[in-house]
Amino acid sequence: MRLVVVGAAGRMGRMLLRAIHDAPGCTLSAAVERPGSPHLGQDSGLLAGLPANGIPVTDDAAAAFAAADGVLDFTTPDATIAFAALAARTRIAHIVGTTGLEPSHLARLAEAARDTAIVRSGNMSLGVNLLAALVRKVAATLGTDWDIEIVEMHHRMKVDAPSGTAVLLGEAAAAGREVDLAQERVAVRDGQTGARVPGTIGFATLRGGTVVGEHKVIFAGAGERLELAHLAEDRGLFAQGAVKAALWGRGRAPGLYSMADVLGLDSL
Repeated sequence: MRLVVVGAAGRMGRMLLRAIHDAPGCTLSAAVERPGSPHLGQDSGLLAGLPANGIPVTDDAAAAFAAADGVLDFTTPDATIAFAALAARTRIAHIVGTTGLEPSHLARLAEAARDTAIVRSGNMSLGVNLLAALVRKVAATLGTDWDIEIVEMHHRMKVDAPSGTAVLLGEAAAAGREVDLAQERVAVRDGQTGARVPGTIGFATLRGGTVVGEHKVIFAGAGERLELAHLAEDRGLFAQGAVKAALWGRGRAPGLYSMADVLGLDSL
């Protein structure tokens, strides 16, 4: 499978280049960066700390997509929407790990998914997606007298909050309760907030150091507490999950898919 990496010079972009190099069944087709990037023309293998591969970093996304079967995208919300339109025109699988997407971005992704397969997830790891399936099941089992709080911590350089993974877990909890997360979400508490509103789903965000990613979902009942957690120790696992999603998405019917689809977790 011929894969394009967009945002190739970024931290996750380089991880994706290495994941493609190590994975059977796929090959790097192109490495794309923004116009004006200082990395344009650089060998993408050397950029990723690998042997030279003869594939220079380019800013011609249209040509790259036209010669590929799929694209791996961990960029920014606005860039992802532009890449989604291009992937839809060229009918290649679009794997989206970009976080911080707003409802307007999600609507544009859904529009693009009419013409190609898009796999989107706030986290591409097996462990997190299994955790989300468990959270959905626990939330469906416990009543609203159990309070749900989601706590996440990431490195000091992360620019969006709460994390895409935290939102993924919140969506799983809301799905278990058959409610709309947007209506039940409490993202900030400060000052005289009053008593906790039953049925709400709270988020707490921590930033510092070099933490790759830590997430905990707390179900707090009367006299007892259940905690489900995931600790990421290596960003490489997100890149490996993205490659797995691309291989799964090749030739798939147009539509918007999740990692639960890729991993077969919807039955849990």
